[in-house]
Amino acid sequence: MENFWDIFKPKVLVEYGGLALVLVVIFLENGVFFGFFLPGDSLLFTVGLLCYLGVLDVELGSLIIYIGLAAIAGYYAGYYFGFKTGNALYKREDTLFFKKKYIFTAEDFYKKYGGLTLIMGRFLPIVRTFAPILAGIVKVKHSTFFFYNVVGAFLWPGTIVTAGYFVGSVFPNALNYLDFIVIGFIVVTTIPIINNLRKKKSQQ
Repeated sequence: MENFWDIFKPKVLVEYGGLALVLVVIFLENGVFFGFFLPGDSLLFTVGLLCYLGVLDVELGSLIIYIGLAAIAGYYAGYYFGFKTGNALYKREDTLFFKKKYIFTAEDFYKKYGGLTLIMGRFLPIVRTFAPILAGIVKVKHSTFFFYNVVGAFLWPGTIVTAGYFVGSVFPNALNYLDFIVIGFIVVTTIPIINNLRKKKSQQ
């Protein structure tokens, strides 16, 4: 690795830590507030691609289940953290690993889409991390949270991991262009967040 931050590249995470490290990253990125900077969508796509190529020795169906379970656990961690801390997060000072604007971003999505934010948010960086925390803060019913959590947890990898697997089957040399694919993923998934922040800023 050329520098420390290379370890957070999806392909490097898989190569050095295997499935276990992937699941840890998924858990942290899905509800632990300091995990918002970790790769999510790009990691899932990479995992799907590497699964097809045999770099990751696990069947596609099992891979989706493992990731789904890690995502469920991450959301519950975020939910109970928000449930216990309540509105204290709104008063917390910004740090390197916490920005209040991320809570407000998740809040905007929650006001617009309600419980569906817990499903849709899986596909949006930052919202994915802070949506369950916000659900805990506003005390969403456990049964309601459970439903949206489980549906989103499996829909997310079911879509993106499968997409990576499919690309690997159609373009066996896609691994050579993985960095460009990941950058494209990051750009596409970040656009809604940027637009939301710009709208909020223009309304102030």
